[in-house]
Amino acid sequence: MAKNKLFLLDAMALIYRAHFAFSKAPRVNSKGVNTSASFGFLNTLLEVINKEKPTHIGVAFDSKGPTFRHDDFAEYKANRQAQPEDITVNIPFCIKLIEGFGIPVLILQGYEADDIIGTFAKKVASPDFEVYMMTSDKDYGQLVDENIFVYRPAFMGKGPEVYDIQKVLEKFGIKNTDQVRDILGLMGDAVDNIPGIPGIGEKTAQKLIEEYETVENLIANAHQLKGKLKENVEKFAEQGLLSKQLATIHLEVPLEINVEDLIYTGPKEELLMPLFEELEFKTIVNRIFGKPTEDKEKKTPKVSNTGQFNLFGSTEDEKQQEEIVAKKLETIETVAHQYHITESKGTRSALIKYLLAQKEICFDTETTSLEVADAELVGLSFCYLAHEAYYVPIPANKEEAIAILNEFKPVFENEEILKIGQNVKYDYAILQQYGIELKGKFWDTMLAHYLLEPDMRHNMDFLSETYLNYTPVSITELIGKKGKNQGNMRDVAVEDIADYACEDADITFQLYQYFKPLITENGAEKLFNEVENPLINVLATMENEGVRIDNKALAEFSDILLNESAVLEDSIYTHAGVKFNIASPKQLGDVLFDKLKLDPKAKKTKTGQYATGEEVLSKLANTHPIVDNILEFRQMQKLKSTYVDALPQLVSPTDGRVHTSYNQAVAATGRLSSNNPNLQNIPIRTDKGKEIRKAFVPRNDEYQILSADYSQIELRIMAAFSKDESMCNAFKNGIDIHSATAAKVFNVDVNDVNGDMRRKAKMVNFGIIYGISAFGLSQRLSIPRKEAGDIIEAYFREFSIKSYMDSCINEARERGYVETILGRRRYLRDINSGNMTLRGYAERNAINAPIQGSAADIIKVAMINIDAWMKAENLKSKMILQVHDELVFDAHKDEIDYIKPHIESFMKNAITLEVPMEIGIGVGNNWLEAH
Repeated sequence: MAKNKLFLLDAMALIYRAHFAFSKAPRVNSKGVNTSASFGFLNTLLEVINKEKPTHIGVAFDSKGPTFRHDDFAEYKANRQAQPEDITVNIPFCIKLIEGFGIPVLILQGYEADDIIGTFAKKVASPDFEVYMMTSDKDYGQLVDENIFVYRPAFMGKGPEVYDIQKVLEKFGIKNTDQVRDILGLMGDAVDNIPGIPGIGEKTAQKLIEEYETVENLIANAHQLKGKLKENVEKFAEQGLLSKQLATIHLEVPLEINVEDLIYTGPKEELLMPLFEELEFKTIVNRIFGKPTEDKEKKTPKVSNTGQFNLFGSTEDEKQQEEIVAKKLETIETVAHQYHITESKGTRSALIKYLLAQKEICFDTETTSLEVADAELVGLSFCYLAHEAYYVPIPANKEEAIAILNEFKPVFENEEILKIGQNVKYDYAILQQYGIELKGKFWDTMLAHYLLEPDMRHNMDFLSETYLNYTPVSITELIGKKGKNQGNMRDVAVEDIADYACEDADITFQLYQYFKPLITENGAEKLFNEVENPLINVLATMENEGVRIDNKALAEFSDILLNESAVLEDSIYTHAGVKFNIASPKQLGDVLFDKLKLDPKAKKTKTGQYATGEEVLSKLANTHPIVDNILEFRQMQKLKSTYVDALPQLVSPTDGRVHTSYNQAVAATGRLSSNNPNLQNIPIRTDKGKEIRKAFVPRNDEYQILSADYSQIELRIMAAFSKDESMCNAFKNGIDIHSATAAKVFNVDVNDVNGDMRRKAKMVNFGIIYGISAFGLSQRLSIPRKEAGDIIEAYFREFSIKSYMDSCINEARERGYVETILGRRRYLRDINSGNMTLRGYAERNAINAPIQGSAADIIKVAMINIDAWMKAENLKSKMILQVHDELVFDAHKDEIDYIKPHIESFMKNAITLEVPMEIGIGVGNNWLEAH
């Protein structure tokens, strides 16, 4: 056993790691300072001091400004994004923390932390002196020897990892640790902008170093290589050598400090107590000094562990965050539980009896696929007490499966029992496939967390680790990683799947217990219970219905796009005077900016090629006909590949329809999104894009497509919220809002408003909601920036919108969030940021989120009411699609005249506002005709 143990910490690597560990649920003190990086760094420091008990310790920082590596390569680390403001604010606190523990801060101008650590490690290490380099940086592997180790800190439930020689060799696939430099020299490092040799990735680098041992020897034997690899090694030999040099940790840093200065002497109360008071680290004081801080009972807002403002400054959130950072997460192996396999008819009957006696039960389905249409039910799990659950295997034979499920029908269809689940819509849809209708009220933990923290992830594993301090069994342990070789749940032994399935139900039930009081505390009960949960079966029913696709129409349109693309391609080559790959950004950039000289100030990307994105080309649209050709060519290619050729592949062979999947918990604004296909992105602004809607047709000749669309819903909401008299009157009196706006802005009578005035006013009306600037308006309208600025200034002068916008921002600054009409919250943690870019983005969200979110609330309520009415009326017509502010119906011809006024009424009166809603309804033989 070594007599001495030196820990050398890479400060910035650990500070960044700590900051991003809390990025989804940051700690913010009562002064509005994000202390996540300091808090996480402190916990990491305490962990190593308490668990590893180092005799010596030091913390190294990178110096500011360029280092000796920049002298060799000016572009070194040029790709790195600007340091987050919250990290910059926290660095001085971290330095004070380090000094408060009596630990030296190691820093020297012109050198990086890894050079300082490398120098000390090699200087001190001996059989009597073990050195641990604490970092997550892979470069340190080159320093590892018999007495020097890389110590990767604990993170997200995984304990610390110690890399010795063997582990480094295995990780990099090399023979000695010094070859880490050669691997990095060949493959480069995007983080540090070390170029490497093009075309060589990790696996190729490993093979080459295994054979040639060093970069130098590889270059000397480049003639033995073949093809492109030979060409690249010969062409970029100097770059490879430079990259190896840049990746090499310098071992002769002239820092004047002795090993005796690194002896750990313990925390200094006189330095740390004022700092903890300033940072508001209350419970941690007791851990270090055995006494709490003085509780001043400040009633100032602070952010809780879920990122929400807590007016009472409770320290419970701090305790939980400390545990998440400092403790190893629990697993099925460490927590006592009772999971039962319920396989026989008798045990199922007993379980059903107990389930029927409950007021609330949690359930989950295990299936062979995440796609409902392809999925077979493998098993059911139930839980109504924490740490106890039951698994019911379901056979592959469909008749036998249905027979077992029918036994549970009284449970699933009992309207008095609350059904709890994680992503209940999926389970609802699966049970529908087996003839089971899930009835009663639902409580979806995914949706609960979505309302509590709309910007965070909502999958069960993340929620379990974040809130329950528990890591669930991974699906990959049962069926392997995603890919062609992945198995399915049908192949897993019942004993193994039972633990996995029961754990899912158990965790979900515990999350329900955790989130239920938070939903109440956050005022989200009405929204959750009356909108989000009831919407589950509405969406599941719509997904199950699907929409018929006219494959013939799509095939014809595909041919048209192919022919027109070919014509455009020839035109592009003619204008260019050369044939080239239009899809290659590099070749396109060379043609546009080197050959045709369209923009002498053309910007280049980080890879050194010209930027040729749509935004860049749109600005050049009037400079040369080739640009319009390219933009149109791209549009046709995207339409063809993304929709026209892709939609037929999504048609179900069972019923010939496309079944999109709606996502309730993705858009932070509350809007629904969809995938397979993504209906929200189907183009509607161009004639070619609109053609795609022709392919969405009724199920048969007895039906037509009916489209019901909210007209200018966001503008109407803004008028109602701002209470602007002119806007409200225009909507109440049926006056065209854009003409009314133009009349005000340009100071003319409404009858004298011309098309150009209306166009500009329309752009301002919609742009104001999204915080459009004079520059943005000038770009969209192709007018001088001064004219755009004058229009916006006149707009704010004539309407009271500015005071409403300011009130939204001020409210967000005070509370940390904004709300929709039904209380849907959007948290804006950067609203008080000193960084103008971050603050500006948050301010735009403060204005837009209540409007866009309220539009989402309104259409969701309308959908719920329409669905309930259609089912009660037992109508043949079905609601089949929701896209933006539009609902689409497969309407039976005999019912069209009956359902039109009812649909219009439900949509108009979903939520009453001071400004009336206007609904446009159309009917046709396809979606385009109806829209």
